Amino acid sequence: MADIASDPLAAAAGWLHDTRKVALATVIRTWGSAPRPEGSQMAIRDDGAFSGSVSGGCVEGAVIGEAENALRDGKPRNLKFGVSNEDAWAVGLACGGTIEIHVAPLLAQPQQSVLAELKQARDAQQAVVLATDLASGESVLRYPGKAESDAFADAARIQARRDQSAAVDIGGRNWFLTVFNPPLDLAIIGAVHIAQPLARMAALADYAVRVIDPRSAFATGERFPGVTLSLDWPDEALAAKPPGARSAVVALTHDPKLDDPGLSAALKSDAFYIGALGSRTTHAKRLERLKAKGFSDTELARIRGPIGLDIGARSPAEIAVAVLAQMTAELRKS
Repeated sequence: MADIASDPLAAAAGWLHDTRKVALATVIRTWGSAPRPEGSQMAIRDDGAFSGSVSGGCVEGAVIGEAENALRDGKPRNLKFGVSNEDAWAVGLACGGTIEIHVAPLLAQPQQSVLAELKQARDAQQAVVLATDLASGESVLRYPGKAESDAFADAARIQARRDQSAAVDIGGRNWFLTVFNPPLDLAIIGAVHIAQPLARMAALADYAVRVIDPRSAFATGERFPGVTLSLDWPDEALAAKPPGARSAVVALTHDPKLDDPGLSAALKSDAFYIGALGSRTTHAKRLERLKAKGFSDTELARIRGPIGLDIGARSPAEIAVAVLAQMTAELRKS
């Protein structure tokens, strides 16, 4: 269950269900080192109660006051605050700057329906983008995973790929696209030495990590503390929980009996990154085996092998850095 105090969507939905009036504040522009990035949100109830944060504390009071005014007159607001050096230091910044916030009262039924659908999609871990007209407060939803081809869909797809909420001009109107992406996840095939630092590093980069290896002597809680472990064969594990567009799959065992079934399953998925450990010779033989299973050259080109960016990595930790860097580069490319 979501923590209402820190989940503005859940709070707003709950308050609207209780027939309370609610406004939604969204950071639409800020200085580079701000504690809350563009797209950060805060829900404000008609009695001043709030959930979420838009600045780390330095402008929340003023935003709540403006939200209460918006709930009285029904008009959205675009707010711009100058933050002094003293206030910036108080919230962990090196210097002051400006922060711009859009406040939208959710009074009309269409707006409330959009918020309910947004929360449902977010909770189902479906990629969704909330597009808000900064002049009128009108909001619509776009789903980056759907095969739509219009200016809204294209812009939403780009921002979702970048994992970045941003203001865009569409049809001569200024819209803010708030991105709600499902969590990243990484499936590591092989509970080998390199998998240990990679699992830790990927978790720090906000991946939900699972290590798949039917060899119980390798896949142990002592070797992988706090990591989800699967003792299934890789193809079975990936069939039970298929990789999606926010998934990476890495094969590290050097054993075709484990790597090949896992890579075959990954190639049939929407995983944004697939990598396999091994030399160029090993990888060439791997591609021959997979091609014999019916995969085309285009499909096989999705496998990064030898795995990782070429940074001269030698130790398991350095190889893990190279792999995670290559995953990041693939994830963030436009």
